[in-house]
Amino acid sequence: MEKAISRQLSEFAVNLKYKDLPKDVVHEVKRYLYDSVGCAYGSVNTKDVNVIRDIYKEMGGKEEATVIGFGDRMPAVNATLINSLMIRALDFNDIYWKEDPSHPSDIIPAALSVGELMNKSMEDVITAIVLAYEFEQRLCEFAVPGIRERKWHHATLTQFVSPIVAGKLLDLTVDQMVNAIGINGCHNHTIGCPTAGKLTMMKNTVDPMATQTGVFAALMAQRGYTGTEAVFEGKEGFMDVYGPDWNIDKLVGNLGEKFKILECSMKAFPTEALTHTHITATLKAVTENDIKHDEIESVTLTTIARACDILFDPHKYRPDSRETADHSLPYCIAAAIVDRKITTDSFSEEKLKDPKIWEVIDKIKGEASEEFEKMFPAKQPSKVVVRTKDGREFSEYLEYPKGDPREPMTMEDLDNKFIALSKEVLSPERIKEIKDAIFDSEKLTANVFMKKLTF
Repeated sequence: MEKAISRQLSEFAVNLKYKDLPKDVVHEVKRYLYDSVGCAYGSVNTKDVNVIRDIYKEMGGKEEATVIGFGDRMPAVNATLINSLMIRALDFNDIYWKEDPSHPSDIIPAALSVGELMNKSMEDVITAIVLAYEFEQRLCEFAVPGIRERKWHHATLTQFVSPIVAGKLLDLTVDQMVNAIGINGCHNHTIGCPTAGKLTMMKNTVDPMATQTGVFAALMAQRGYTGTEAVFEGKEGFMDVYGPDWNIDKLVGNLGEKFKILECSMKAFPTEALTHTHITATLKAVTENDIKHDEIESVTLTTIARACDILFDPHKYRPDSRETADHSLPYCIAAAIVDRKITTDSFSEEKLKDPKIWEVIDKIKGEASEEFEKMFPAKQPSKVVVRTKDGREFSEYLEYPKGDPREPMTMEDLDNKFIALSKEVLSPERIKEIKDAIFDSEKLTANVFMKKLTF
């Protein structure tokens, strides 16, 4: 009898050791950790982060794990949610998009919090983070077409991965790990509406919630709680409920031969991932040709069909929140044309009222291309055509954005991003100390590491 999928995943996870990880994989974990911690610092003043933090501070509880930056100590399950939301809140953390999109760094806090709880070394935490990327990215290629095309959110994928990451640091046995996956995989199926139409704070919160419950599921399994072993392939399991067309080999084939984290992407802009190539192409057109916003007659963006569906629906032309604006391609392009850049400040309440943006936004249209759709996800093509009022026309074409593994963020890029995100809460000296701590983290325990991340 063939082993259940959850058992195959569990056996690989339980048996993976730090010494099994190639040096480039360990270094890439540190790069993503650096990127993610920077994103967390950038989110410290967001309303959603502070609402959740205030709730948990009022609740109190056992001091098991640390909130990034703030230094609050609280139960590991609670710290996981806050830290994951901090990384996610600005929509600036990593992205992997194949059949499905996902942000594997949302799961990093499960490793950090349980690492503290168990007084683990950062070598152990790094190993667990490798598992987060490995299985989250594999799940993005498991459904064909992806679950996003079936109107479900990628937090549905995270529910299967977060208990593995937490369970690795809890030293679960294979049987316990199987139970943890089965526990969490029963109750975190997330509908697609957090990223459809008018967006709310839940856009950035559903995946952190799936990460948080994975920690709780692993703790349950540690105490002997049981969960469905055939949660993927069984009767009324994931594959049965979500319909046909699955590539099982993409999920469990050739585990350990090479690691998926090397294929993940970073974000150069704090926006929805499908906007990035378009923003880059537009910025190239307007800056190289010195086109001012009041010279624009029209901007036409050719993109894949799913990008038109997500990014050009009517709500996206009048965004009234950061969450909707950073998923609105018309808004992002208008802001890029007006300011010649896109930063976290592009989505401030003040910027959302900038009349220059509203002068341009209705001139921006999207066109879906069947040819581009066939190229995706191997490529993320964009064609932008900018027409000016005096009859000039400028066109740019790109196939992937900055941050893609084919054009990776350099260390200088990462440093600039980290400084821009953290300079309001950290001195230059502290920024250097934290960078050093991250890139030498294998020498530390999780507890010492998290103390070094406080303001």
